[in-house]
Amino acid sequence: MPLAAVAVVAAAAGAGPVIATVRGAPALPERTAEQVIADMFRRTAEHARLPLSGTIVKTASLGIPGLPQSADGRHGGQTTSPAELLAGAHQFKIWYGGADRIRIARSEPMSEANLIAKGREGWLWESSADTATRVTLPGAGAPSPATTASPLATAASSLATTGSSLAAAAVTPVQAARHVLELIGGDTHVTVDDGEVVAGRAAYRLVLVPKSPDSLVEEVRLALDGENFIPLRLQVVAKGSAEPAIEFGFSEITFSPPAEENFTFTPPPGVTVKEMELSADTLKELGAERVPGKAPEGRATHIGTGWTTVASLPFNDRDLLAALWPAGADSESEPRRLVASVLNSGTKVSGPWGSGRLISTKLLTVLITDDGRLLVGAVTPKALTEAAGRL
Repeated sequence: MPLAAVAVVAAAAGAGPVIATVRGAPALPERTAEQVIADMFRRTAEHARLPLSGTIVKTASLGIPGLPQSADGRHGGQTTSPAELLAGAHQFKIWYGGADRIRIARSEPMSEANLIAKGREGWLWESSADTATRVTLPGAGAPSPATTASPLATAASSLATTGSSLAAAAVTPVQAARHVLELIGGDTHVTVDDGEVVAGRAAYRLVLVPKSPDSLVEEVRLALDGENFIPLRLQVVAKGSAEPAIEFGFSEITFSPPAEENFTFTPPPGVTVKEMELSADTLKELGAERVPGKAPEGRATHIGTGWTTVASLPFNDRDLLAALWPAGADSESEPRRLVASVLNSGTKVSGPWGSGRLISTKLLTVLITDDGRLLVGAVTPKALTEAAGRL
C-alpha cells in the first residue's frame, strides 16, 4: 500500500499541476509532496519500534442532529462508549515502547481508564466501573504479526466488547494518516510547506483538497514531523466551515523510551478482575472482522472511489447499537435513547431506489432505507441518494 500510494501521487503529478510545493518558514529542507509522502511511509515502517510518549487530543464537531448534550464528552467522563468520541474534546496519554509495550490512558476529574498491552497480556481498567479485564494472547504457534494486529490493536478489539472509548483511542495519528493518504489520486490537489510547528516540533504540512464538488471535505491537513516523518496531527475541514470538524494529534510528544513501570499494572484492592483468553482462531476472526473501518467480508458493497466512495450494508438499529456499544444496552439505557434520537432526526426522503431517512452532518451523509440498507459517504445528500439507485 505505501508504494501504491506513492505511485498514485507520482502519476497525478505527471498528469498535470496537481502537486505543488509552497514555501513556508525555512526550518526544514525543501521537499515536494510526493517526497514527503514517500518519506512518511518509509520512515514509519523503519520506526515501527520507535519509542515515544505524549498526549493525544481528539476534537470532533460533526454537527450530528439529535445528539444529546450528555454525549458531548464534557460532563464528567461518566460515559465510556466509543460513541462519546463523536463530539467534544478528549485527551489521552500514550506510551509506546515498541510493538510489545503500549499503554493508553484517559483521566477525567472523577474517573480514570487505562488500556495496557505488554507482551502476550493486555489490561483494561476503568475506575468508574471498578473493574479490570485481563486479556491473554496465545503463545507459541499463534499467527505471526504479519497476519494479525499488534498486541494493542488485538487487545483493543477484544476489550471493545466492554464498550470502552479507549478501544477507539487505539487508532493513532499514524494509522489515521495512512488511511487518509490512501484517498490520494488524480482527483486530489496536494500542496506541502515546511512552516508548521506541532507539539513543539518543526513539521511539514500536507494539504489535501478533493476536487469533486460531491465531496463534503474542503481539505485535510496533515502535519509530519520534520525529523522522522511521524504524523503529528490530522485536521479535516468540512466545506463551509472555518474550523476543523475533526482534529486529531499530539499536543506534546517525546521520542525516548518510556519507563518500564508505565507498562506494569496491578489491579487496585477491591477491584473486580475479569479474565479473557484469546485463541489463535479468535485472533484470525478479529483481524478479519474487527479492524476499525473494515466491515465483515461479503456484507458491505461500495460505489465510487477516493473521496466520493459510498458504502452500503445491511442495517437495523440493533446493528448500530452493537457497533457503538459492544457491551450491549437495554431498551431504557442512554445508548438506546441516543440512537433513537439520532435516527429520529432523519429527514424522510424517497426516490427510484425506494424510501428512507436521510441524516446530514458536516462531513458525512447517511441514508437509512426502509428496505434495510445503510448508505454512508462523505458526500452531498444528492450524491448519496443517486448512489442509492445504483447499489
